[in-house]
Amino acid sequence: MRTLRIHVTALTAVALLAGTGSALAAPAHSSTQASRLPAPPAAVSHFDDGSFEYPTVKPKTFDEYAAGQFIGPWKVTSGTVDLIGAGYWDAAEGDQSLDLNGNNPGSVAQTFATTPGTTYTVSYSLAGNPQLDRRPAVKTGKVLIDGQDFQHFSFDVTGKSETNMGYVRRQVTFVARGRSTTLGFASTTRHSATGPVIDDVTVEHCRPSCCN
Repeated sequence: MRTLRIHVTALTAVALLAGTGSALAAPAHSSTQASRLPAPPAAVSHFDDGSFEYPTVKPKTFDEYAAGQFIGPWKVTSGTVDLIGAGYWDAAEGDQSLDLNGNNPGSVAQTFATTPGTTYTVSYSLAGNPQLDRRPAVKTGKVLIDGQDFQHFSFDVTGKSETNMGYVRRQVTFVARGRSTTLGFASTTRHSATGPVIDDVTVEHCRPSCCN
């Protein structure tokens, strides 16, 4: 009924704080995992693929990725995660999204160039795997900047479905301390194959009006 695979990246810099979140139940897992590993990015550059559109997953299925693998510019840094294909459930932006729980809680990170002393705002859409037969109903996770906890979030999938994911928009602000920064998302939903879902991640220079 479902298919799986596996893929990775790295990051570095620190900052300030802001934000919160919610979730749905995770996809069922197949017994296979893809062996093909895409090459990691050649060098740190601008933030990219915040909507998890690469690589493309077969519609109405998902691919599982394990620690040490890449999902485009994102590196799976622990556990396993599921890259959700078009039509499996609604994405917040584009066709694909990311469940931070594969068969177990996972995390992803991306390293990108920053200017020391500059304030940046990270925005992302949060939901959860809506399979209500998979507890807990409240999915939890956190945002990390250079490996440090910057924001904890939670999402209750009660009343949600594949066609009514109920995405909410969250933000966190940080001040870069180096020429590169690592942005990470990690599930803290234990003992479950269903976790928080993230999509449409953006990173922008924070104008004075957005920092107040």
